[in-house]
Amino acid sequence: MAATLRNVTRAATSSVSRHIIPRTSHRSFQTKVYDSGIPSYAFAFDIDGVLLRSSTPLPGASEALRYLQRQRIPFILLTNGGGKSEAERVADISEKLNVELDVGMFVQSHTPFAEMEQYKNKTVLVVGGDYDKCQRVAIDHYGFKNVVTPGDIVTAYPDIWPFSKVFMDYYKAFAKPLPKHINPDSPSESLKFDAIFVYNDPRDWGLDAHVILDLLLSSQGRLGTLSKKNGNKSLPNNGYLQDSQPALYHSNPDLWWASSYPLPRLGQGGFRSAFEGLWNTVTGGAKLEQTIIGKPHQPTYEFAETRLRRHRKKLFGQQGLNDPLRKVYMVGDNPESDIRGANNYQSPHGSQWKSILVKTGVYQDGAEPTAKPTVTVSNVEEAVTWAVEDAKKGD
Repeated sequence: MAATLRNVTRAATSSVSRHIIPRTSHRSFQTKVYDSGIPSYAFAFDIDGVLLRSSTPLPGASEALRYLQRQRIPFILLTNGGGKSEAERVADISEKLNVELDVGMFVQSHTPFAEMEQYKNKTVLVVGGDYDKCQRVAIDHYGFKNVVTPGDIVTAYPDIWPFSKVFMDYYKAFAKPLPKHINPDSPSESLKFDAIFVYNDPRDWGLDAHVILDLLLSSQGRLGTLSKKNGNKSLPNNGYLQDSQPALYHSNPDLWWASSYPLPRLGQGGFRSAFEGLWNTVTGGAKLEQTIIGKPHQPTYEFAETRLRRHRKKLFGQQGLNDPLRKVYMVGDNPESDIRGANNYQSPHGSQWKSILVKTGVYQDGAEPTAKPTVTVSNVEEAVTWAVEDAKKGD
């Protein structure tokens, strides 16, 4: 998986038919939907805007999941959210929906980072999230040994971004000592980073962007240094990123997400876009090397399908892997991530992924989706009802 993460898949728009189905009643969730054996289909659900709106369950969400559990129809939750451990997030969602879930049914934006073994004994920068929650996920749950946050850095060196001094009480509440000093006079002894991971939406865009920029302009990832190769037109990319700078990984490409506010809010993709503009201005248009995972990219869907097949095996034993999984229904509210990702996903196991767009989140009813779903419905309850009927038709 670590190698796969380096390959960023560019999603292309594909055109599929659009249908509307009428609102269903809870009676639709009472009958058995496959005759015998193992169902040849499964589900993947986004969370925000599909099952929950902020912290509030959306209509029909709990009923839909309970129905699938009663029928032993496999499903996973596949979200571009993150910022806390999988166990904590699953417990929180289970409580809000009053549905029993486990971590084996859950993939969030940064879950694939857990498999990046090549960095676990290196020093890495983890960006985003509240307090040190993402740092703790990396250390306690993913096994990374040396994890530093921008908050750790600004607490030790406030002048790295003076405008964050107004947040110093916040940073002091969780900041940890740096493993090394920043010492540009003795670069070999200065704090060095091998990778940068954006786990969750940054809270302090100015600080986080500046620390990332400093590292990408540095010599060999040593904070406080500036590579002499930068701007050298005789080198590839005008010398930028040619001096063993740390690799940059983003876990979530979503520009928008659905909160309790009436309009969608900027997400981690907004921070990435802002940083790309900053990089372009500072470097005069040099290429920014970065790896982006999360929906709609192929590596995240491959990771999710592996989890789904594993969950299917848990439900049905080895036969759950032997019997083909013919269809997977991706239910989401975001055309650019959920729908585009399902439309473009090429399953290594031959499963057909169908996209179902709901109107309870990012998508604004009446607008033309940027990626056309297989079907558009009002909510998750209607999505499950439509998919169950579609699955009966076979291939």
